[in-house]
Amino acid sequence: MNNFLDFEKPIADLEGKIRDLESLDNGSDLEINEDVAKLRQKARQLLKNTYNKLSPWQKTQVARHVDRPKFRDITRQLIEDFTPLAGDRGFAEDHAIIGGLGRFRGQTVMVIGTEKGYDLETRLHHNFGMARPEGYRKAQRLMTMADQFGVPVLTFVDTSGAYPGIGAEERGQAEAIARSIQVSLDLRVPVIASIVGEGGSGGAVALATANKVIMFENAVYAVISPEGCAAILWKTREKAKDAATAMKVTAQDLLRLKVIDRIVDEPLGGAQRDITAAITSLGDAVEQELIKLQKKEPGELREERRRKFLAIGRVDGSA
Repeated sequence: MNNFLDFEKPIADLEGKIRDLESLDNGSDLEINEDVAKLRQKARQLLKNTYNKLSPWQKTQVARHVDRPKFRDITRQLIEDFTPLAGDRGFAEDHAIIGGLGRFRGQTVMVIGTEKGYDLETRLHHNFGMARPEGYRKAQRLMTMADQFGVPVLTFVDTSGAYPGIGAEERGQAEAIARSIQVSLDLRVPVIASIVGEGGSGGAVALATANKVIMFENAVYAVISPEGCAAILWKTREKAKDAATAMKVTAQDLLRLKVIDRIVDEPLGGAQRDITAAITSLGDAVEQELIKLQKKEPGELREERRRKFLAIGRVDGSA
């Protein structure tokens, strides 16, 4: 991995020294081999120590890491015969939200997720994962289709939020998000949402109104970005670190608050260091939750989902 975050500089320096020594080694120098082994052990311990005490702001940086698993990575590894279904049948195709049918470990599923892109060209194509109203209306169409055919819905969320442009607002961005939440609450099939990177604002909730919400351990999920919160409360984005702590954006905080249901462990140093292993762990968690949900009746699934979201934020036990 060549893209290091600011707090990973000591790790980057150590791994740089390892690469330098390896480039000098012809395979027969025992002293160099021993030095490399010692440095590798030291780097691994430093990586472990660093990631065991990440602050909420540092977790936010990890969640935004450019090398983290993307929706395309997830579908390639977990979904067989994935068939994308495009368009909202009303205005246009939105490339920030991708959805379609496929088979997840032998089970037909409807898969919907946000795609940020891998480089500048693909990020522009996918609008950096920020969906327009037609993206959420496409998601509604696909969820309704899944409900009609009794197919479970799996969503994968990684977005800083819905696109805030004038055109999106003119075409009913808020209504599209609200309607997606409403459609999700009415589904009579299992719905499992996975927060794999950023879960930002209503743009994330629109795809995460699920029976079970699971998160990667270094993902974040919040009503607004730490920078946006800081700009509102302190009139400066420089307070983003304080905002991230106060907002309880981490998976650990959200599990404690019962906003999410499960945390998926990541490889040492974050999902970006071993995408294949991270996605495998995510797939195992989704499969386990899906098996449990499929034992329940359609009406029970819908009622449990509604109760789950009505209970969020309740402190006195009243409705």
